[in-house]
Amino acid sequence: MNYNNLIKIALKALSNNKFRGFLTMLGIIIGVASVIAMLAIGQGSKRSIREQISEMGSNMIMIHPGADRFGGVRQSASDMQTLKLEDYNTILHEASYISACSPMVNASGQVVNGANNAPTTLNGVAPAYLDIRKYEVGQGEMFTEADVKKAAKVCVVGQTVVDNLFTNGEDPLGKTIRFGKIPMRIIGVLTPKGYNSMGQDQDDLILAPYTTVQKRVLAITYLHGIFLSAISEEFSDRAIDDLTGILRQTHRIKAGDDDNFSIRSQEELSSMLSSTTNLMTVLLACIAGISLLVGGIGIMNIMYVSVTERTREIGLRMAIGAKGRHILFQFLIEAVIISVTGGLIGVLLGIGAAAVIKYAIGWSVYVQLYSVILSFAVCTLTGIFFGWYPARKASELDPIEAIRYE
Repeated sequence: MNYNNLIKIALKALSNNKFRGFLTMLGIIIGVASVIAMLAIGQGSKRSIREQISEMGSNMIMIHPGADRFGGVRQSASDMQTLKLEDYNTILHEASYISACSPMVNASGQVVNGANNAPTTLNGVAPAYLDIRKYEVGQGEMFTEADVKKAAKVCVVGQTVVDNLFTNGEDPLGKTIRFGKIPMRIIGVLTPKGYNSMGQDQDDLILAPYTTVQKRVLAITYLHGIFLSAISEEFSDRAIDDLTGILRQTHRIKAGDDDNFSIRSQEELSSMLSSTTNLMTVLLACIAGISLLVGGIGIMNIMYVSVTERTREIGLRMAIGAKGRHILFQFLIEAVIISVTGGLIGVLLGIGAAAVIKYAIGWSVYVQLYSVILSFAVCTLTGIFFGWYPARKASELDPIEAIRYE
């Protein structure tokens, strides 16, 4: 008996029970489609996070005041005053791997224009902040170092602030708004960036000279942070080591003592978010993979039923010369056809589901070739694995007993 005949017999047997065969495939179809869709969502989220972090400045480094102690008591974040303008100036002149640097002081409050008002954040920065955070001025211009030196009451606003304060579509340039009790003239509007991967509106902010915010709004002399750009992503670690050495020396921190500042890079944030996303992707894929296991058990079950139903047929085939391996291959081919066909349908359904999720729901998804190949390979192996045992049982039947079977 040649193998072409075995394939024809297997196909005929499946065609005689089309609906049952489809129900058997269903577990494989759902499993493969689920795995592809879940991996696509996970990879899409990962790529989206990386893209948005890159938009924020992939080589950005942030310095914040660390946990300081006063009288043996650890102070809260609002009380930390360990970063000074002297630190910023020292970094500006001594740091080796930095391309841009800006101090940061910020305040939250209501911004008012006539009868309109909205809560927002006022960020006191230097002009270099635009390059560090990859912002662009769409209308007007950015304030200058001269504005910083004289603590000018000027500002650059995000599109969300414009939408909230100028509800009639007026041109905001040249208009004076009020943050708390301090009037500020708008000299520029930032190009919209939308929401980032953590759901924060990147356009809901006001940028002003840091000296203006320090002196006129907060009345402080310390900094809330320092933002920097490394020469490139490859130099981020070297830049962090260099900055750590500079600040430890400036703050006169003794060897063995803890830093009273913290330095973080976007690469750290990207790695942390990517590892979290990878974990969630694996978890989702494992949950979806349970469907493949259920589908495999379904194949085994239906193969057992098929062997029982065709016991007399098996006995007749063996009586006229069919060998055990021919019976084994016949039933194994049936199991593989079910799993492969279900896998192909599942692949198409999974890619289709990913497309629906992307365009109908608006989620970021990305179907990778390896997820399709892996899912298809797993479903094929599932068919072989779960189909082999019933097929072997069929091949070991005694021909005489099989013919007598009722």
